[in-house]
Amino acid sequence: MMNKMLVLALGLIPMLATTATANDRYRERPPIIVSPDLTAPWIMQLGGAGVRPTVYPARPQKPRAQYHKQAPHEVQRRQKNVRRGEAQPVALRPNRAIRSQIEPQFLPQMVAFDTKHAPGTIVIDTNNRFLYLVEGNGEARRYGVGVGKPGFEWAGAHKVTRKAEWPRWVPPKEMIAREAAKGHYLPASMDGGPENPLGARALYLGSTLYRIHGTNAPWTIGSAVSSGCIRMRNEDVVDLYERANVGTKVIVM
Repeated sequence: MMNKMLVLALGLIPMLATTATANDRYRERPPIIVSPDLTAPWIMQLGGAGVRPTVYPARPQKPRAQYHKQAPHEVQRRQKNVRRGEAQPVALRPNRAIRSQIEPQFLPQMVAFDTKHAPGTIVIDTNNRFLYLVEGNGEARRYGVGVGKPGFEWAGAHKVTRKAEWPRWVPPKEMIAREAAKGHYLPASMDGGPENPLGARALYLGSTLYRIHGTNAPWTIGSAVSSGCIRMRNEDVVDLYERANVGTKVIVM
């Protein structure tokens, strides 16, 4: 009997030592570090409609090299640098500077709006880059939008057939081919998120490929830049998304 008790006691010693070591290890627990950025993109996605998306600032502009005629000796020097593996600047076509701020008239506001359309109707004035949500009593809620670039303009009447939060982007084959011809290679699809060009919300129009959606480039609001879709700031499309239901009539003119 004594031998059995001795064996049992000897077997418990390693277990007690392990427990003591574990307790010593976690006697002072390491601090929990929480990111101070409470508007992190993944938090916004988990938060649903109760969390307001952030406004993403314009991307900083990089200096653009201009085309210029180079002397023969300068060309030879650059060619030698390339052969030696040295980097050289890439010549880019001159282009307009990206607007870093949205003009005040494109921010949401209540305006006088005389229309025959029923309250709840969405009216999009593509020429002036405004989207109106008819409120009735001669008023409407107005938002700034980005519209189709030259050659991609359209007009018509549709209804909202579907709504999506942080929608997945699947570029049409025509767009993929068109951009590839320019040297821009688009993904076959992209999950929803802050980097997705459809932004925080999307309202799909009829059976078309057109949508009213957010954007990852808010500085383009007020411009004709899209392939026909109507783009809004993320916080604006979230506001519209909460006010407009499936079946809402949309007039594009």
